[in-house]
Amino acid sequence: MTGHGLKVLRLTLGAVLFLGGLVLTLLPGSILLVIGGLLLMSYDWPRARSWLMFFQRQMSRSARRLDQILLNRKLRKARIR
Repeated sequence: MTGHGLKVLRLTLGAVLFLGGLVLTLLPGSILLVIGGLLLMSYDWPRARSWLMFFQRQMSRSARRLDQILLNRKLRKARIR
């Protein structure tokens, strides 16, 4: 496969994964399709790289928030007992 054919394949597969992840946003794990699609597209499309970094920051931020919520809930339960 030529370099151009590989680029087209990467962009096509990346777009399919990205759009599939967006369509399935209500299902758990669909964000992995979005991230995977952006990762494939980011090799050849700089705009996808910036979107990938944005989604990675948002996922890290939401994971930290969820950890804090769960820790606070655990500490509240420990105080009640």
